[in-house]
Amino acid sequence: MKPFLAALALALPLLAACGDSNQRMVNNDEYGDWRGGVARNRPRGADAGLVVFGVDKNREAREAAAAGTGLSVNAYLWRATLDTLSFMPLASADPFGGTIITDWYSPPGAGNERFRAQAYVLGRQLRSDGVRVQVFRQVLERGQWVDSPVSNATNSDMEDKVLARARELRSQSAAR
Repeated sequence: MKPFLAALALALPLLAACGDSNQRMVNNDEYGDWRGGVARNRPRGADAGLVVFGVDKNREAREAAAAGTGLSVNAYLWRATLDTLSFMPLASADPFGGTIITDWYSPPGAGNERFRAQAYVLGRQLRSDGVRVQVFRQVLERGQWVDSPVSNATNSDMEDKVLARARELRSQSAAR
């Protein structure tokens, strides 16, 4: 018992030297400083500025805002999509959201079917996965337009045409 009391007697002055300011208070955490009742600010969420793996998802948005360009999508993909779908009447185009919607189009000589397309330009980089095209088809049956399936190859072919045109536009601008 004597060694325990001796150790306690030596430890008390050390513990007393720690003082009031280092006591762990209720609501204190490793990141907060609750002395004086005010927590210090700490980075939270996507604005923390730390990217461990992958790419900072907000970087493209910040770069677009800093650049001050009129488009928030890749200009080559946007122009190529408009060029590729130019044979169809345009219903809506949103360069900030990257969405192009056409109106219904009936090819010459095919009065019993019609097509429309929706295209989405997905980012600011010219990449193969930067554009999505979806084609819709309807067939005239007994005076009513009825939805009909479109093969996935049709959508992929349209995307390939957009990408080929975008590469062509980029090479033309680099030659200037």
